[in-house]
Amino acid sequence: MQCMEVWGGNRGTNKSFEMPGLRTWVYSRPYSEDKSGGDVYYVSSCASGRITRILLADVMGHGTLAADTARGLRDLMRENINRIRQTSLVHALNQQFSDVTRQGGFATALVGTFFAPRRSLALCNAGHPQPLVYHVAKAQWAPLLRRRAENAKLVDMPLGITDEVDYLISETQLDQGDLVLAFSDALPEASDERGKMLGSDGILGLVQQLDVSNPDQLIPDLLAAIARLSPENLAQDDLTIILLQVTGSRPRMKDNLLAPFRLFGKATDQTQWVEQRR
Repeated sequence: MQCMEVWGGNRGTNKSFEMPGLRTWVYSRPYSEDKSGGDVYYVSSCASGRITRILLADVMGHGTLAADTARGLRDLMRENINRIRQTSLVHALNQQFSDVTRQGGFATALVGTFFAPRRSLALCNAGHPQPLVYHVAKAQWAPLLRRRAENAKLVDMPLGITDEVDYLISETQLDQGDLVLAFSDALPEASDERGKMLGSDGILGLVQQLDVSNPDQLIPDLLAAIARLSPENLAQDDLTIILLQVTGSRPRMKDNLLAPFRLFGKATDQTQWVEQRR
């Protein structure tokens, strides 16, 4: 993936990227084999390659509503591409989804910012299923920890519900080889053999049984494991999975040197922005 690039949308995809310090896999399949769906995903890389940002949103609705929302989210990702802190992006997202809510829509979202020099992941969860993390040192999967609210104010509500809400940002230190798995609600809403909803604990139990030595195969293996539980699983909703793996790669000196020129060019040359749909 190139520096100063935003990639994503709401169409079906199965793609992987190499960025400084990170490998990323994105799998998305709209409901009923439609060309586009209500799951919206984006990945961006900053001017130097040090900041990788991911966004996964589940918008209730399809067609024009979802497409308009996807374009709005893309614009916000562009505007915040070089900011290490994602606070302004999250609040802008909440404002953006106020319009979606007025049109009868509904949205949950997950925003993550990976800073390669520190191997840190800052995460904000707006009513979305909780991601999972695999720590190589512990050789086990666990839910990615979230900050607790310090007062009774509303926190981490789905986007667009109210302006009177705080979005807490949790930061996790990652090591080389660690994995982070994020997904839309099609996974926890799938059923086990007895027809009971899997929920977050059920998905955690499934991934604990998977082989993590080959991350390229982890998403297909997880989908196959869920499909074996019930023939109706994963067929009733949009489905998106994002997998991250921390690597030992670092930003290139060339990209660090070119970063100021890329920042200057942003205001005058919009052709550098790339929205890929393949």
